[in-house]
Amino acid sequence: MSNKKILIVDDDADTLLGYNVLLKAHHYDTVRAGDGVSAIREALEHKPDLVILDLGMPAGDGFVVLEWFRGNKQLSAIPVIVVSARDLHGNMELALKAGAKAYVQKPWNDHELLAIINQLLEPHEPSVSQPK
Repeated sequence: MSNKKILIVDDDADTLLGYNVLLKAHHYDTVRAGDGVSAIREALEHKPDLVILDLGMPAGDGFVVLEWFRGNKQLSAIPVIVVSARDLHGNMELALKAGAKAYVQKPWNDHELLAIINQLLEPHEPSVSQPK
């Protein structure tokens, strides 16, 4: 079984490194992009299983990237987690309406982020009770 691949999109090198260390420690493969244009290029090339996306970036902010992903047949089904330092009020609602599957406020909690990633990458079937 191969590791799941996660595209990390953030313009801050330290943040990219933090994500990379966390995700590799939990056996995820990573691909990184520092702006919106690179995010689209990397997504098309690597077909990630999930995307972690910052909102505030040069060359296409996170909302532009979300819109582009949702309009692209090859990428529209990839779950996106928006992780942003922007004001939670309004931005979370906009991100979810634009197609994000989750919104996490920066600074993120490792356990919370990993739980969301696990939920999106390993959806569990509802248990079916057997009649006795």
